[in-house]
Amino acid sequence: MDNLELKGKWNQAKGKLKQSYGSLTDDDLKYEEGKEDELIGKLQDKLGKSRDEVRKILRDI
Repeated sequence: MDNLELKGKWNQAKGKLKQSYGSLTDDDLKYEEGKEDELIGKLQDKLGKSRDEVRKILRDI
C-alpha cells in the first residue's frame, strides 16, 4: 500500500470516527507516520477508553 492509498483510507476512517464520536476534531485525528502511539494516546484521553478499546475501534472502521 503506498502513501497516497494509506492517506485516502485514513481520511475515510477519520470521517467515520467523527460521525461516531462527535467530540473528536481534526487535530485529535491528525495522523503522522511513525506516531501511531501518540494518536492512540490522544484518542484514549478524548474518548475515555483503554488502549485496547481504541485499537479495536480503529481496526473495526
